[in-house]
Amino acid sequence: MREFLAVAKALSDENRVRALLCLESGDLCVCQIIEMLGLAPSTVSKHMAVLQQARLVESHKDGRWVYYRLAGTEAPPCARQAIAWANACLKNDPAVRADAKRLRTVRKTAREDFCIHYKA
Repeated sequence: MREFLAVAKALSDENRVRALLCLESGDLCVCQIIEMLGLAPSTVSKHMAVLQQARLVESHKDGRWVYYRLAGTEAPPCARQAIAWANACLKNDPAVRADAKRLRTVRKTAREDFCIHYKA
């Protein structure tokens, strides 16, 4: 029950769902997520902590940069199913499509160009 409720809470916010869906195409630095969502660094950090607590995402550090990725095979089935469900339900959503387009631009930009502006 606890895992389900954590996943439900994590998916109850549009910005968290947007961040989750952006990770479908691979790891992102927190600065790239900040750029994608257009939110303050502290707000993005809180959102990512909720996603991580629900075991929907994992993080790892590389020097001063923190990267997030979708949870792997060790995540609870509830979390993996929730990721698949979100992708299936929202793949044709106009906002999700706009994010995917913007994400291509963000991925082409050097990480340092974003990270220089934020203290993550």
